[in-house]
Parts: sequence; C-alpha cells; structure tokens
Amino acid sequence: MLSAIVFDLDDTLVDQAGAARRAVVGWAAEHGVTGFDVADRWDAISGPHYQRYQRREISFEEQRRARAREFLEVEVDDREADALFAGYLTRYEAQWAAFDDAVPTLRRVREAGLRTVVLTNGDDAHQRLKLDLTGLAAEIDLLVSTSTLPASKPDLRAYLLTCERAGIAPGEALMVGNSLAHDVLGPIEAGLDAVLLDRHDAHPEATPRIRTLHDLRW
Repeated sequence: MLSAIVFDLDDTLVDQAGAARRAVVGWAAEHGVTGFDVADRWDAISGPHYQRYQRREISFEEQRRARAREFLEVEVDDREADALFAGYLTRYEAQWAAFDDAVPTLRRVREAGLRTVVLTNGDDAHQRLKLDLTGLAAEIDLLVSTSTLPASKPDLRAYLLTCERAGIAPGEALMVGNSLAHDVLGPIEAGLDAVLLDRHDAHPEATPRIRTLHDLRW
C-alpha cells in the first residue's frame, strides 16, 4: 500500500535551472563576461563539477570554487574563489522559486493521507535553505539530502536509506522527479514505483510520464 510520495527537489519542485541561468547573466557581466551563450556555458561548466561532488570526489565548497575559476578563467586561491562565487550565489538564491504546481500537489498528497518526502542530490544546509526561501518547508514531512547519506542518486542506497528514514518499505513509495536516471530508473531498481516529470517534453517515449505535477496520480 502506498504510504509516501518521494519528490526530487531541483527542477521538480523548485525551478533551479531557471534561477541559475538568470543569476549567472548579471554575475558574469559584472566580471566582463557577456554573450548570448553565457548561461549555456555556465551549465556546461557547472554540471561536471557538481557531478564530481555527487561522486564524493570533491567537497561542496570545492565544486563551487572550481566552477568560478573555470567560468571566469582565473587562477585564484580558495578565499578569492569563495568571494567570487558569493557574487553568483547571492543572485542565485534571490531567484529561487517554487513551480506553481508544487504547493498544490504537496497539499493534495497530504490530504490523501500520504507523507511528503524530498530526496535531493545536494548539500543538506543548502537545500534546507532552499525549502525555507521558497515556502516549501512547511509542506514537507521529511527532507533527505544525499550529503547526509553514503551515496547520491542513482545509487540504490540513496533510495533505500530514504525509505528507511521515512519508516516505510520501498514498495510503499512512489518517486517523482525530472531525471530519468535519478528519479525513475534508479528508484525502480531499488523497488520503488516511479513517475517521470517531463516539463519540457524531453522524453516522450517514457512511461509513466507527466508534464505537470497537477497530473500526478497514484
């Protein structure tokens, strides 16, 4: 019997990609970096460094420094790299916003007697701040950030330990998220049910698939 719905956070409940792209334009211009491809270049640089953090190869702070150094093409020490990244971070956090369908869906889940759980590949303090600033904290029963786990999604341990913390069996959980690998294939292998949230129609062949959280059924 279904007991909980486990949501991804970034680009599922919160428009993380949009916030990042809007923030980087102003930050880059401040440092003399302009052009139509600024946001795309930031995405291309950020992704591999963040994945290294998720694989536990570098720390959360180190991936931030690496992104700032590579994007701005500067050789600076850690203190200077932190200061540079802070200029982006302030803009980024100011842009955080929940999708319009997030709160209504979380409330609908609770009204059905189910728990709302978030499983996110990220730093726990950073993701808790994101929930607070977007107004989602009060709508969540349990947050599990993979910085508090021995492995990140799509490692099976991430899903199994989340279920353990929620006090449920994997078969009692439904995972919902925007990543086919992290939020569908991984959870299914771990014994959860899963639904892909495909806001941008990137995976028309996937099933089950929804285009908005308003369409979520269980």
